[in-house]
Amino acid sequence: MRIGVPKEIKVKENRVACTPAAARMFVQAGHEVLVETHAGEGSGFPDEQYVQAGARIVPKAADAWACEMVIKVKEPIASEYGYLRKDLLLFTYLHLAADKPLTEALAKSGTAGIAYETVQVGRRLPLLEPMSEIAGRMSALVGAFYLSKAQGGKGVLLGGVPGVLPGNVLIIGGGTSGINAGRVAAGIGAQVTVLEVDLQQMRFLDISLHGTANTLYSNEQNLMEALPQVDLLIGAVLVPGAKAPKLIRREMLKVMKPGAVFVDIAIDQGGCAETSRATTHENPIYVEEDTVHYCVANMPGAYCRTATQALTNATIPYAVKLANLGLDAAMRQMPDLRLGLNTYQGHVVYKAVAEAHGLPYQEATF
Repeated sequence: MRIGVPKEIKVKENRVACTPAAARMFVQAGHEVLVETHAGEGSGFPDEQYVQAGARIVPKAADAWACEMVIKVKEPIASEYGYLRKDLLLFTYLHLAADKPLTEALAKSGTAGIAYETVQVGRRLPLLEPMSEIAGRMSALVGAFYLSKAQGGKGVLLGGVPGVLPGNVLIIGGGTSGINAGRVAAGIGAQVTVLEVDLQQMRFLDISLHGTANTLYSNEQNLMEALPQVDLLIGAVLVPGAKAPKLIRREMLKVMKPGAVFVDIAIDQGGCAETSRATTHENPIYVEEDTVHYCVANMPGAYCRTATQALTNATIPYAVKLANLGLDAAMRQMPDLRLGLNTYQGHVVYKAVAEAHGLPYQEATF
């Protein structure tokens, strides 16, 4: 199979979907890899390393997109919709529940779109987890940074100092992002509380965070009581493949202290607050209701080399199997990968995406 690796063109997106080591895996399995020139440079992988791994460097994005399977990091943006076609297998993050135009473009083109974020093994999302880990750890760091008065925050040092109490961090959601946010925030020295609805997950959080964070059952009453004391609020809510629930209403932010910071990790799926809107690494923040909002839709892209390596460690084994088996056989033999299929033969085949946009849902058959 011919596998294309186009350069990511989303604002400040320096990750790449295939490292030279991953390209070598494809080549050793008998496949041809076409990498758009400079695709890996942002993550520290120059074209020469791909050539040494057996890949071929192509000068234009169209050359990479012309392959049978295209692997990416981020979802196609409007300028890339023209590359979508019926005989294309696209393997990337899609986040379709928050993007109706892309959903319609994929369906109209007939592209088989497999989303990293909905590949599921039991309750795990193995291709989303690496980026959730990075976004979670990063959320505490950027939150601490924007709490600086110089950055528009209230001027609170999360870790405090002797004689001064540390800042308060409230994390909504105790999944992969939430637990990693909690580890870093607690490591800084902040007072950390994690809101969660799953009692078993709360027991896991209690053990894994070694008592450095408190857990609290997630309901509106507990949230409203906690918000007036919060310095940093982190939204780490996830419903696999679906639009994020709007757990934080505008009036809730009004009870927070002026200059508090809100980091919405769920922004890829539409955000978990009424006031959330996607931002970029060029313009990462805005202020609503006296609260600094950080809603960058590709947070891990800031740490692109680490993110690229972590992502490809998880995705490439699946991508190689797809290339070896072909789409139909892979869907029959790999039920976890089948859950990743969002669009196929002109239809939306992931129910939560169809429901998010009021579009017809059709189950894929192979």
